[in-house]
Amino acid sequence: MKILMIVSNPYTHDPRVYNEAMSLVNSGHDVTVIGWDRNNKHAIEEWNKNVRIIRIQNKGILRVLPGVMIKNPLWWRKAYRRGLKLFYDEWKFDVVHCHDLDTLPAGVWLKKKTNCRLYYDAHEIFGYMILDKPKIISKLSFWMEKKLIKHVDKIITVNDPLKKYFKKISSKPIEIIMNCKKIGSTDYHSPENDVFTIIYLGALNEHRFLLETIDVIKEITDVKLIIGGQGKLFDEIKNKCQQIKNIDFVGLVRQDKVIKMTKESNVVLCIFNPNNKNNQVGLPNKVFESMVCGRPIIITKDLYYENVVNDGGITIEFSKKSLRESIIYLRDNPKFCERLGKNALKKAIEEYNWKTQEQKLLRLYK
Repeated sequence: MKILMIVSNPYTHDPRVYNEAMSLVNSGHDVTVIGWDRNNKHAIEEWNKNVRIIRIQNKGILRVLPGVMIKNPLWWRKAYRRGLKLFYDEWKFDVVHCHDLDTLPAGVWLKKKTNCRLYYDAHEIFGYMILDKPKIISKLSFWMEKKLIKHVDKIITVNDPLKKYFKKISSKPIEIIMNCKKIGSTDYHSPENDVFTIIYLGALNEHRFLLETIDVIKEITDVKLIIGGQGKLFDEIKNKCQQIKNIDFVGLVRQDKVIKMTKESNVVLCIFNPNNKNNQVGLPNKVFESMVCGRPIIITKDLYYENVVNDGGITIEFSKKSLRESIIYLRDNPKFCERLGKNALKKAIEEYNWKTQEQKLLRLYK
């Protein structure tokens, strides 16, 4: 089967899209990805492990338009036209697989024009993710999703809360495919650090308690924090970390380095603001990364992801005091830390691994 994926990033750092594409290619399907290279940093076209990548760059009017919300309609049009050219000139795809709402309009147009099948892979509830934008933008997103989803043949999403949401707005078949990771080893290996090391690699935004975490870590002895990623707070976090001896800011980390770095840590950090609606239903990559590495994770209590973590980590209040106490306790109780890590790895082996998710994806396409 020939599958065209559309994603609003350059296909360089999105583990879900990469894993799905590789699983489909390895099972005998042909996959091409149309991505959006917003910073014009990558090749317009290339191959990566038998996946063809075609990138739309921010050039011409797309470059000068202000803000992503203004740019989006032009990105949809460019992705649609590139997909149409691909279909009629050289490669008649059978399915368009759209990742998130900010690609779905292009997918709907392609379905109408080519009569292909359309899969909507919703990584999150898009309207919740942009609640920090003007209310009219969020409302428009919810309206647009309800309108476009009528043209979808199947919905793919990441967890039960999102499945419940999509059931309310659509009668189309829904499949949950979680962002689980591949298991590298079924044996638990203890970290070999002279200093108790905490790691956070992910989105750098105000909802992740990162600036507060930096304030907490700098006051604790015999503890080190490694922090990296990209997002709105990149420069502020980078500048703040430069002044603190026990914090290393590593910037954007390549996806193939994340698991290795996580294994070299003692604890994974994933603190979410519980007042954010997107966080309330989220199930972040950090949870699954910590599991396959056999590392405990620190999370916020009373959020959905607590149901998945269970005894593979600890839950805390969304406060500096609670974070400080949990870090000190884990630092001073290595046996407890090890037990949590072994529990996490066991959960990955038994249930939360990419192999189980891959099977669901391949069944869906079969």
